[in-house]
Order: sequence, then C-alpha cells, then structure tokens
Amino acid sequence: MLNGLSVDIEDWFQVGAFERVIDRAAWDGCESRVERNTQAVLDMFAQAGVVGTFFTLGWVAERHPALICRIVESGHELASHGYDHKRVFLMDADEFRADLAKARDLLEQAGGVKVTGYRAPSFSIDQRTPWAHPVLAEAGYTYSSSVAPIVHDHYGWPQAPRFSFLPVAGSDLVELPVTTARLGSRVLPAGGGGFFRLLPYGLSRWALKQVTEQDERPAILYFHPWEIDPGQPRVPNAPLRSKVRHYTNLGAMAGKLERLLGDFRWGRIDSFVANERARAVAFPVVH
Repeated sequence: MLNGLSVDIEDWFQVGAFERVIDRAAWDGCESRVERNTQAVLDMFAQAGVVGTFFTLGWVAERHPALICRIVESGHELASHGYDHKRVFLMDADEFRADLAKARDLLEQAGGVKVTGYRAPSFSIDQRTPWAHPVLAEAGYTYSSSVAPIVHDHYGWPQAPRFSFLPVAGSDLVELPVTTARLGSRVLPAGGGGFFRLLPYGLSRWALKQVTEQDERPAILYFHPWEIDPGQPRVPNAPLRSKVRHYTNLGAMAGKLERLLGDFRWGRIDSFVANERARAVAFPVVH
C-alpha cells in the first residue's frame, strides 16, 4: 500500500496555537527557521529514499523561493497551504478565492510547476464553509486534503466520511481526509502532527496498520518542519495547553519519523488521487 507522506510548510510562529499571542504584523521580525528545518526534512526523506507532498504557505514561498525550487528538484509534489495560514472558516468565499490565487501564484512562480493540491490551514474546511469546496473546484484544484473527520477543540468535521469523498456534484475535485482510526465506536486522529509526536510510536503504527491492512486504504500522514526543531524559540505568554502541545517531544520527533518511514511505504499524494477518486463516495456539501 502506497501511503501519502505530507509536510505542512510553515514557520514556528505561524501555528494556530500562537495566533492570539504572535500578531501577523510581527512575523517578519521573528527568527525564521523554516528553511533550515525544511532542508532537514528534505535530507531525511532523501536518506530514506522517499518522496512526499509539501503543502506550502505562499508567505514562505514569497520569502524563500530557493527553498521551493529545492523541494521540486528533489522530486516532491508542491501543493498549496494557503497564503498566510488564515483558517478558512475565518474567511468568506471571496476572501478564500483571493487567498488561493495569491498563494498559488507565488508557489508556481517559485517552483515552476503547476499546483493542483490544497490543504487548509488547521484542517479548517468543515460544515461552516459550504462554499470552500466549490471555490476549490472552480479554481481547478484536483484534490483537497483539508478535512479532519474528528471531534477536536480547534477543528474537526465529525460528520464527514473518513475516506475519500466527492464534495461538489459534477466536479472531479476529491477530498482526501487526514487519516483516522477506529477504536470501538470512537474515531481517533491518526494522521500525524501532535497525535504522532506526543503519543507512543506503537499507537501510531497500530492505527496506520488498521487503515492500510483492514480498511485497505492509503494513510495520509502529516507533520511540520518545526516539529523536528527542539531549539526553536519559546513563547512564554502562550496558553499552557498550547505550550504543552507545541513543545512536547520535539527532540524525539525526528527519530520517530525515521522509524515510520522504514515501516511503511510512502509517496506523493498526487500519485494515488485518481485511484481514490474512483473509490470516493458522494458527499455533496449544501451551499
């Protein structure tokens, strides 16, 4: 089973956990570590002989175009993560359309390739944004990986299907939700990020095996370059819960990722989009 390996390219100060304590206007004054951290990810993937999908902020491409070139030249898929990590449910349809266009233009200029995949910041496409998938379809995106079909305090659309679905009638756009696992009647996050970093490796391995062997579907894993950077600056005035979530196990993350890369087969998400579209269920969003 070929699984989707994805990286959400954003800097440590752009995360949702710090959005109320680090103003966007202050970002250019923060120490940027995204280029060195992403290069470490590129080196890790090269060592393991894998390629993946890099969902990248237009804001990062605007300031680090050489990094975008290295991502593409290394054989990875370049995809959009929006412009500046603004959550989709904080925009209206016109703002979202403009955000998509700005980010795609910057990414395609820097990378020299067409961008056809999208992931919403903080998986922020849900029942509050019935216009989001139609806007993506209108813009010509092939797929989105923007839905977390779970209950979470920051995001989540628990009513959405766990696996690929067609959100727009008459469109080829397919939504590929981030991976979840079942434990009894509960649906648990299992696609990476904080779940993978904070909890024991064996739990993630069990969850991914459930999806790939029992459900016979490709898993979609995600993480961020800042998650392998234990030396990043601390934000003392952040809420305690945010600090625990953000800083726990940063020093262990690289080792866990290296183990995971060896235990499963990984590739670019665009390499199995057509197959997943053929298996997708119709789940049109009323808008």
